[in-house]
Amino acid sequence: MGKLIYGSNTSLDGWTEDATGAFAWAPPDDEVFAFITELMASAGTYLYGRRMYEVLAPWETDPELIGHTELTAAYGEAWQAADKVVYSSTLDEPFTERTRVERRFDPESVREIKASASSDVLVGGPNLAAQAFEAGLVDEVQLFVWPVILGGRNPALPTGIRVDLELEDEHRFAGGVVHLRYRVVDA
Repeated sequence: MGKLIYGSNTSLDGWTEDATGAFAWAPPDDEVFAFITELMASAGTYLYGRRMYEVLAPWETDPELIGHTELTAAYGEAWQAADKVVYSSTLDEPFTERTRVERRFDPESVREIKASASSDVLVGGPNLAAQAFEAGLVDEVQLFVWPVILGGRNPALPTGIRVDLELEDEHRFAGGVVHLRYRVVDA
């Protein structure tokens, strides 16, 4: 059985997007990128909303991006090796391999994915993660906190619910990013 891990970049003030909805405010240096690649490679399945899927699909569809450096090749290889489930009411067909589209988030289906998984499952995107939190499915939270105050939009963590966490590990990177890994404490 795999753990369901929510991983996200977040600004110090808790946002995943800047005021315009862009993600480009958090370009990882090699040290952070290698760490994120390890996290991605540890999972056999990724759960995404349509927008997050479209942002990450070039790791399979853009050969120049993948082959740019050894680090980008490793990330692209990890991304391509995982199964992907995209939750979208507007995406008709996936445009990457090992990908299926589901019309809505179904907690029971995700429980089945976790139960049958031989490795961890990653959920990407704060809106989809909020649904997983509400269903009590998230086992671990991994945040990459960037040294920036965005005043942005789309909070990294869900609002309106309480989830108790226990700090398992933290790592400070030379560029000022801090990685925090929390275990969700069972109620």
